[in-house]
Amino acid sequence: MASSTPQPSSEPQSFTVMDREMLNIGGTCQYLTCDSYDFLPFRCESCHGRFCQDHRTEAGHKCAHAGEWAAKRLQQQANRTAISPSPKPTVLTASQCSHPQCKTLIDTLNSVGVACSTCNRKYCLKHRIPEDHDCKNIVPVGARQGLRGPSQAEKARSALGRLKLWGKEKQAAVLPKPKPSTAASRVVALNQLKRTAKGDEKIPLDKRIYLHVEAEANTTTSKFPKGAFWYNKVWSVGRLLDDAARSLQVQNVNNRGGGEEERLRVFHVEGGRLLEFGEKADDVLAQGNTIVLLRGVGPVSANA
Repeated sequence: MASSTPQPSSEPQSFTVMDREMLNIGGTCQYLTCDSYDFLPFRCESCHGRFCQDHRTEAGHKCAHAGEWAAKRLQQQANRTAISPSPKPTVLTASQCSHPQCKTLIDTLNSVGVACSTCNRKYCLKHRIPEDHDCKNIVPVGARQGLRGPSQAEKARSALGRLKLWGKEKQAAVLPKPKPSTAASRVVALNQLKRTAKGDEKIPLDKRIYLHVEAEANTTTSKFPKGAFWYNKVWSVGRLLDDAARSLQVQNVNNRGGGEEERLRVFHVEGGRLLEFGEKADDVLAQGNTIVLLRGVGPVSANA
């Protein structure tokens, strides 16, 4: 007869303690060389045979299916891991409201995103209504070419026409005053500009370049259509544009990766051309010059 039943262990085992009702039945150990009669409290989870205490382990009865119970247990754990619920939305998985001037993160626990079925974009609760995000003037995401309105080539041609209009008919209106004809009058005009200009006080006096800045009517509705400002002459045109847009409170979405129709460009009135973002301000602009912020006029090469 086998010894008494051992105390149960918290570690996973390859055998199962059978129901106590089976103890009233008894049986013979199925190990070939044993044949001892016992209460048979053990069943192998790999081959499902009945064995005494001495032969209850897989190694003890030389199980023909050794390891199957362990493989099944690992598979069950893997299945439970695969079915685990998706993580809760966080700041790292959130997206930004599609409104150009909104910085709100949506699809988070604190702010849900609302999809617009007209333009196929997602907005925060403040801009969820079509009138609040100017839906009628937005090209829907995934819209077919026939429904998109003017083609990119037509927009480029329209932009070039606007540039020509600035260069011929409106240049005189953009300039605050006719260019002074003498050196003394130019100094007086520049001193007047310096007295009225605004800018970052941290920029040293010897690094400042004073400019007239205007926002073309079609750019967007700006709070201040024009003004006099100073900037750092070592800045790139791109950085100067960002600061000028903030000064006039003009909508600037250049850093959001949108299409050319939404991108702001800098038009140099005296030079009669668009400036590239990477050009240095001191290399292409002079004290007292005028720049105009234009939108949707295409890349600089289109102005050749």
